[in-house]
Amino acid sequence: MRNNLPLYLALVLLTQCSKCKNDPRPRDPAAALPPATQTGANTFGCLVNGQPYTPKGNNGTSNLYILYDAGFRGGALGIQTYRIDGNRRQYLSIDMAPVTTTGIYSFARPAGICTANYADTPGVANGCNLIYSDQDVAYRSGQLAITKFDTRNRIVSGTFSFKLLQAGCDTLKVTQGRFDAKL
Repeated sequence: MRNNLPLYLALVLLTQCSKCKNDPRPRDPAAALPPATQTGANTFGCLVNGQPYTPKGNNGTSNLYILYDAGFRGGALGIQTYRIDGNRRQYLSIDMAPVTTTGIYSFARPAGICTANYADTPGVANGCNLIYSDQDVAYRSGQLAITKFDTRNRIVSGTFSFKLLQAGCDTLKVTQGRFDAKL
């Protein structure tokens, strides 16, 4: 028994040390997003159902495209992104009009353009991988906050969050969204 005591102590010590290595602290998914800036940094990020989403990959076009057209519907802002990861392709876009200055714009407003769209392919065959806020959506809410709207230096920045519910599908929750781009 006495001869085995050092062996038992060594085993206890090893098991305690291995617990430390296998006990990672939970990481904040928002830490993977770009910071919210207002410099025209050409960044975009959000959490889609709690998972980080940033533009990634290349299909021959830019994975982040932000356009402002002052002559369309009193000022239309379009944000288009995609993320390619292996066979999975995700697309997220926001269109809002009229946008003429900084402020809060609602996805629930009845007038103008106020859409948020999300696609995830390949997805489930029941149609829940394509959600367009202006088609077949039972519920939508959220806001786009334009925090910098500088037409002289051609910079637009802001934050956003929204929820979309399509009948027969889980609610799509987009939170902690931010973008900063040169137009």
